[in-house]
Amino acid sequence: MSAQTVRWGIVGPGRIAAKVVGDFPLLPDAELAAVASRSIDRARAFAAEHDVPHAFGSYRELVESDVVDALYLATPHPQHLVVAEAALRAGKAILVEKTFTATVAGARRIRDLSRSLGVFAMEAMWTRFQPAVVRARELIADGAIGEVRQVQADLGVDRPYDPDDRLFDPAQGGGAMLDLGVYVVSLAQHVLGDPDTVAVTGSLAPTGVDAEAGLLLGYADGRAASLLISLRGQTPGAARIQGTAGWIDVLPRFHHPRAIVLHRRGHDPETIEAPPLGTGYSHEFLEVGACLAAGRTESAVMPLDDTVVVQEVLNEACEKLGVQHREDPTPLA
Repeated sequence: MSAQTVRWGIVGPGRIAAKVVGDFPLLPDAELAAVASRSIDRARAFAAEHDVPHAFGSYRELVESDVVDALYLATPHPQHLVVAEAALRAGKAILVEKTFTATVAGARRIRDLSRSLGVFAMEAMWTRFQPAVVRARELIADGAIGEVRQVQADLGVDRPYDPDDRLFDPAQGGGAMLDLGVYVVSLAQHVLGDPDTVAVTGSLAPTGVDAEAGLLLGYADGRAASLLISLRGQTPGAARIQGTAGWIDVLPRFHHPRAIVLHRRGHDPETIEAPPLGTGYSHEFLEVGACLAAGRTESAVMPLDDTVVVQEVLNEACEKLGVQHREDPTPLA
């Protein structure tokens, strides 16, 4: 292990974590060193399957361990806060799965603690680091489509109702908003900035979580984002960034695209291929590594203020639908 290698620990060996670890062989300066679960058997099984050297039967053990430099938090949303706070206080950099927390207060606490301690923290919004999205961002900055005025995006999945499924469990931060809405809102905020108004309509599942929603983000100068999310049915997963001189289509699924199509006034459409490295999770880990090597405690692409604004939009929309999210009060163990 070189001095620049970041030793990673995984908190929560679930479905997402299992996908993420597949990209670790592509990361030259990252090492998967440990995994922790509240079940030592589950941690050991994950470690054996993915060749992870250390397995812990509690999150606290991993946070306090000296075998890792950074933690990837992949537990359900309401469990992020308590682990993130402990990790930051232990001097461990953190990459926190989206949605960052279950509440706005929780997101602000992590942001403020990260800054006060000078320890790195970032939301794992992999979309912002996908090569195709990076290329779209460059085109926008170069004025290829003029002034950006509107964003349209949808993201829906066909998830049959099951009260035991995490997505329908209020205690685990279930609902379409925190799992799917985070993508469409983060894209809109990234392109248009912080909205002035949030309007929403939608429906609830029998457990009381949001099952589908349409959001309209408004801006004082007339710009807008029209966003659709659903657990009730598959949608294309497309996004369009509309400017005064053209538009960019981010092809499905927009949150991890392989290509965009540039439409400029007076020109034929131009398809730009930009596939990700591996399955695409590699790019957010590369960003963390680059930031740590440079001594930065925040990413300029996914800054903590952006994360907090997105959390504010998500929670405001949820509350307007009658959904109240809470952080998990269980102490770190």
